[in-house]
Order: sequence, then structure tokens, then C-alpha cells
Amino acid sequence: MKFAIHAGDRPSGVRRIRRSCRVASSCPRVKSWWASHRRPVFSTLLLLECLLLASCGFHLQPTLLSALGYSPWLMIGFCSVLAVPAAYRQLRIRQVRLTARREELFRLVAENAADMIALVDTKGRRLYNNPAYRKILGYSPEELEQTSAFEQIHPDDRFKVMEAAREAREGIGERRLEYRMRHKNGTWCVLESTASAIRNAKGEVEELVIVNRDITERRRAEEQVEHDAFHDPLTGFPKRNLFVDRLQHCWLRARRSPAYKYAVLFVDVDGFRVFNDSMGHVAGDQLIIEIGRRLSSCLRYDDTVTRPKGQWRIGDPVLSRLGGDEFTILLDGLRDPSDAMRVAERIQTAMGKAFEVGGRQVFTSASVGIALSTTPHERPEDLLRDADIAMRRAKSLGKSRCQLFDIEMHARAVSRLKLESELRRALEQEQFRLHYQPIVQVENGQIVGFEALLRWQHPEQGLLVPDNFIEMAENTGLIVPIGRWVLESACQQIRAWQSKFPSQPPLSVSVNVSAKQFAHTSLVTDTEMVIQRAGIDASSLQLEITESMAMADPDFTDRVLIQLKHLGVQIGIDDFGTGHSSLSRLRRFPVDVIKIDRSFVHSMNVDQINRDIVNLIVTLAQNLNLKAVAEGIESPAHVMHLKQLHCKLGQGFFFSPPVEAEKAEQLLATSASQRGNGTQPSMARAGAAGTES
Repeated sequence: MKFAIHAGDRPSGVRRIRRSCRVASSCPRVKSWWASHRRPVFSTLLLLECLLLASCGFHLQPTLLSALGYSPWLMIGFCSVLAVPAAYRQLRIRQVRLTARREELFRLVAENAADMIALVDTKGRRLYNNPAYRKILGYSPEELEQTSAFEQIHPDDRFKVMEAAREAREGIGERRLEYRMRHKNGTWCVLESTASAIRNAKGEVEELVIVNRDITERRRAEEQVEHDAFHDPLTGFPKRNLFVDRLQHCWLRARRSPAYKYAVLFVDVDGFRVFNDSMGHVAGDQLIIEIGRRLSSCLRYDDTVTRPKGQWRIGDPVLSRLGGDEFTILLDGLRDPSDAMRVAERIQTAMGKAFEVGGRQVFTSASVGIALSTTPHERPEDLLRDADIAMRRAKSLGKSRCQLFDIEMHARAVSRLKLESELRRALEQEQFRLHYQPIVQVENGQIVGFEALLRWQHPEQGLLVPDNFIEMAENTGLIVPIGRWVLESACQQIRAWQSKFPSQPPLSVSVNVSAKQFAHTSLVTDTEMVIQRAGIDASSLQLEITESMAMADPDFTDRVLIQLKHLGVQIGIDDFGTGHSSLSRLRRFPVDVIKIDRSFVHSMNVDQINRDIVNLIVTLAQNLNLKAVAEGIESPAHVMHLKQLHCKLGQGFFFSPPVEAEKAEQLLATSASQRGNGTQPSMARAGAAGTES
């Protein structure tokens, strides 16, 4: 008896699968896919249908048997025999294709990568090198395959590369490594590398993937930045920081070995600032380069100027440029202190020869300070400081000479440092005072004005004259604010005296102007403001500059004096006759007063030449319609001779030494009363001994 299975009795999942297949089969892409996959799909579907049929129960077995003519179990086993191997083969094929696609993707990435990618085995044999190797290092794949992975590595770097490979094989971890690899042309490239291990199913390392990046240019740029930080860009010599580092090496070695000796030479070019200002910075830079070459040639035969960091050897001197026209030389391993002196003498000789700069010959000289390691030092920088002190001592003694540092120099330097500190404190705490020396008519001794002279009421040393501190004030720049204070105090004082002791013409005050103060841009504006605040007529103020200062830069002097004369200020030339004036220049300067230097007045009684010089200066002043003031009048004989020479004005200890404002006011009161009585001032009859300041 046969039974027919109705379509509705089939499992719904099978019906849906077949219906979906019929619909999808109409798509061209599906048809193509079906052509290559129909067998495994058919087998899979058949196996799936058999399993579904078996799960429906055995109540349909007679119907299925009558429909197929076989037992259901037999049908399931048959289908399994056909479908399972086919499905396994297809799975393997898919795995192989997936692996191939991954390898193809790796090949595409590796061959188009900018970095160098290599595949090596555990013994270092090259299995694969991407094309970047040829582009960066110049080697073809064939050339690389014939060599070991370590052959082109720099000998000094091979060990750390092998160590990094060992760590990668042992799974310690990946780390970046820098090493040098030889280019085909023989140069060395710096590479940054990472190594990754490839393991098999057992976890054993079979291969290493190495990725190398060329960082040669980056490393070169970093080295250049480091070099520039420690070397002068103009000369290539070490800067101060590198010089001190080398000096510290010597200092430490000397502490370990007392017999070891070294020295520091501090070289300063004489007159370079004037050359640089007049010829320009380009010519100045060229001169510095030539000086550097000249200095390097003065070192010992086996000496080297400097070596890159890490390549310095004991015994090599270091020639350094500290800045501007200052150079230092570290002489290492001296046999005798006289060796340093011989090097300094060679420098003096070499610097005395002409330099060729911009097609013209330039002559200069150098002041050299020498400090030896035989002097005990607490820090390496102390030796550099001592050499600087010795150099400045050489300059103060006339330049173009060598000076060896000693303990007395250090004591003087400490004293100067203390003086500078005290000088700044004196300005803040108003320790400065003004003393006034009368300027009188030689004929009758009447006071016509005063010269304001600076004094320092030192809390420990008492009253100090400018000779003890004016140089320090000039060097530190404190002379500008000090000079401004002197100018304002003197103008305020003369305004008070003019009100109390009126005269015609009014009393005047003379104020000395230093070289640095005269060159300062604020001199004219400061003078104008001081005059306005004091409320005096500008002609009551006389500014005095020395003859040497006036002739140092005549054009500049002329410009400044014209601006001051525009304010109405009187101009005086102090210490006239001691400098090297040009009479044509002097005539062009807007000068009102010439002050005859005391050195001529002091000995004109016994020296006819000095008397003739005084006579010449007085005659010159009369011919140029200028006032002549004789300084240093100390005796009645001086007064007599000046009267004979028709010198109308003078000042000196014969009339009065510089005194405080209160004493000066008493002198003014006496002079005014005697002028009213028509008698000779008593101070003109009272001689005094001493020296003016």
C-alpha cells in the first residue's frame, strides 16, 4: 500500500530554503556563484534535509520508504558519506585562500611601505626584504639574500642588535633600537628598528619580522642642534658651557693627581669695539674669524682646537669663544708653568701682524691673562675668573701685554666687587655729598661761582674723594644716575644762593660730566628737566668735559655740545693743555670756558716753559673770546703771575679748598660783605696747602 506525501507535510525550513534558492537563482551573480559552489551547497542541503526528516519522527517512515524506496537511516548515512567530505574539502580550500589573501595583502603592504621590512629566520638568514632596502640602502634583493642580516651592521652596534633579536625570540618584549647600517656607497645610515616574533602552532619562534626606519636626517638634525648649543656659530669654537665642562675634567684630574698641571688663558682683542663700530658688524665678524684662525695656529704642534663631544682627549687644548672679542684657551698637561707663558707670547706675536679684512690691512693687539692650576681653587670656574682678572689687569697697565694672575689680584678683585656693592647701596641710601670750591676773580678774590665736586660719605671709611670710586662707577654704569643726582643737587643749591646773595651776573655752578654720562642719550633731556625744576637761568649752569673726552669723537662731541648750547648752558673744557686738541676743532666747538690744568699752574713759578704754556692758553682764550680759569692756585706767587698774564678767573686752595654747602655759604656771606665795603676778601690773603679733587 503506497502513501503520497503532501507538500504541506514537509518541514517548513526545507520549504523556505528551496524557495529562497529558486528566487536567488534568477540573479546573475548568484548564478555565477552557484556554478562554482553548487556541489558543496547541494551536499550541505541534502545533509540538512536528511537531518530534518529524521527529526520529524518515524511516523512518516512508511511513506518516505515508499517514496524513496530506502530506509531513512540508510538515506542519512548515504548523504553523510557524500556531504561531509565535500564540506571539509571546501573548508580547507577556504582556509588556503584566506591565507593566500593575507600573504598577498602583506606583500602589497610591504612592497609599498616607506620603511624597510625584512623577514629573517632564527639564524639571521634573510627570507624576504621589501623594495625599500634598495631605495634607502642601495642593495638589490639578490645582494641581500647572499649576506647575513648582521653583515651590513656597524661593528660597534652588532652586539646590541643581536641582543635585541634574542629578546624578541624569547618573548621578553619588543623595544625600539637605534643602530648604524652601511649604505652600498660606504656611508652609514642610522636606523630605528623593531623586531616581532612569528611562532608556530607549538609556540616556537620560527621567524622574525624586522621593521627598520631611516632616521639619518633626523639624527643629523638633532646632532646639529646639540652642536649649535655648545659651539659658537661664527667660529665653530666651543661656547662657555662646553669650555667649563672641559675645565671641570682637568680640575677633577688635578684633585686626584697633584702633579698634574693645566692653565687657562683669557684673550681679549684690544680696540675691537672701535673697529666694529666704525667698519660695521660684517667686517667685525670677518675679523673675529681671522683672529680665531690666528689663535688656533698659536697652540702647540700636536694640539687640536676642539673635538666633537665624546672625542676629547687629555692633552688637547680647547680654544673657546666666550662672546664678542673674548677667547679662552685651556692648556692641558703642562710640564712647566712657563709653557703657558710661551703660548701667550706666541699669541702676542701673531696678533701683532696685519689682518686682511675686506681688502684692507687691519692691525690690532691682544691682552692676555693667565691663570695656573697651581693656585688652589674651590670650583673649576674660579680659574676662568682668575684669568679674566689677570686680563683686565693687563688692559689697565696699557694693553697689548700678558699678565699672570696672583693672589694680590684676587684680593683686589674681591675689593672691587665689594666696592661695587657698596656703591650701589650708597646711591640708594643717599650717602653722596657735594662739596663746593669757589671760582673767584684773581684780581680781587670776589666769588663769581662754584665748582660742584662729588664726595662719598662712606659709613666705614669716612669721606672719600672721586679718585677712590669714580672708575668703578664708570665701569658699572652707575655714573649716569650719580651724575644726574649731582646735576640736580648743584642746580638746586645755586638757586638758593642766587636768591640769598644776588649779584650781577648771577652766581654760576660748574658740574663735571664723565665720558659715559656725556655719551648717554639722556644727558640733554636730563639737563633741560633739571634746569626747569630748579628754576634757574640756563646760563648759570656750566657743564665741563675734559679735553681728551672732547677729542675722542669730535663729530659726536660737536653734536651734543650744540644741543646743550641750544638750552643756553655754558660749556667748559677742563684740564686744557693735557690732551691733544686740534685748534681748528676747538674753534668749531661751542665752548665758553677753558680751564688751565693745575699741573701747569703749580710749577709756573719755577718752570718758565709751564709759565709760557699758561700765557699761551690765556692768550688763546682771549683771541677766541673765551674765559680762562686757572686751576690749582695755591700761593700768592701764583696769583701774582696770573695777574701779570691777565688771567681773570681762578680757583685753588689759596682761596678755599672744596667745602660743604654750609661752609661755602659762609664764604659767600663774607665775600658779599667785603664787596659791599670795598675791601679785599680775607680768603684771598689766607694761603692753604693741599691738593684739589
